Amino acid sequence: MTTTVTPHQPPVRKRSSAGIVTYRPGRAMRRFRRDRSGLVCLGVLVLILLAGALSQVWTPQDPADQDLLGRLQGPSSEHLLGTDNLGRDVLSRLMVATWVAITSSSLAVVLGLVTGTVLGLIAGYAGGWVDSVLSRIADVLLSLPPLLFAVAIVGALGPSLTNAMIALGVLLLPRFFRMVRVSTQEIVHEDFAEAARASGAGPVRILLRHVLPNILSPLLIQISFGVAVAVVAESGLSFLGLGAQPPTASWGSMVKEGFDNLAQTSWMILPPAALIVLTILVLSLLGDSLRDAVGRQSGSK
Repeated sequence: MTTTVTPHQPPVRKRSSAGIVTYRPGRAMRRFRRDRSGLVCLGVLVLILLAGALSQVWTPQDPADQDLLGRLQGPSSEHLLGTDNLGRDVLSRLMVATWVAITSSSLAVVLGLVTGTVLGLIAGYAGGWVDSVLSRIADVLLSLPPLLFAVAIVGALGPSLTNAMIALGVLLLPRFFRMVRVSTQEIVHEDFAEAARASGAGPVRILLRHVLPNILSPLLIQISFGVAVAVVAESGLSFLGLGAQPPTASWGSMVKEGFDNLAQTSWMILPPAALIVLTILVLSLLGDSLRDAVGRQSGSK
């Protein structure tokens, strides 16, 4: 039986005789494959990920090798993206910075995802004062300016990439919490969840077998937007000197170095800034494509 769903639920679901909700993800996948912009964004994102992963085994030049006589040079056959203020190869450092952005953003999203999902499931299922307390904490976190909040956490813990990841994880936590909480409140009142409860299933079994599978699709969409937020925040913290510390390369620190030498050359700031904009744009458009593929009516072809 096909049912109409809310934006927080998968678009096609069928209730089996055992009362367990099953999905037809193939339909959403086919709709996504027909979305050319989504496929292009996915391809660009894969290329960015591959460039970052490649930096762990190979770079055109040693990213730490300094040449003060060749500093602030433009693109050339030896340095395809020029050199920075210490004569280091910009392309090599950009590849390393891409890996730093990938790993740091992923860790921050995983931290926010796991913590926010667990607390959202508990609040949505338990309700009452548990839901009220957790929701008020989430509202307080969401009301704070994101970057200033992250700066305050890193300032208290000390400037480092690890502390920046903790700050970003806390920053993303309430986003996942609110989505999971609302979805859980809707799903636990469905007939199949009530039937499972009446048959003696405990809260953990209901949450894991009936609630969690129903929120995987909206979680995937939220993850794509969460990574974009993490990239922006990590770059901002590194720009301020609170994220990755020298000599580790990061997009934000490379933009800061380019900004400091803007009077001498405008080229140095362009590669990292362009890659930040491209990554955020690709992640945002990919999230929109996933939302369209999942959120369409089940009868659309």
